[in-house]
Amino acid sequence: MTFQQSSRFASEYPAAGLTKREIEVLLAWLRSDTKAQVAAELFITPATINTHLVRIREKYEAVGRPATTKAALVARVLQDGMIALDAL
Repeated sequence: MTFQQSSRFASEYPAAGLTKREIEVLLAWLRSDTKAQVAAELFITPATINTHLVRIREKYEAVGRPATTKAALVARVLQDGMIALDAL
């Protein structure tokens, strides 16, 4: 599925209302192996990454789309058209 195709289906799912920064942190974390790598890349602490991830998960939960694992967050990002599968 291409990015254009995935974004076409994004309207089928309730929006979680993530901020630009939350999306940036989420995508960086999904592409990395560790939170320490993301922290170094984004010039923030691992604790800040954890805070963002907690808030992101709360927002998805609030719209009935729980994402308790990293794999579930990958699914949400793909469903919302934030990234194409081959970009992960």
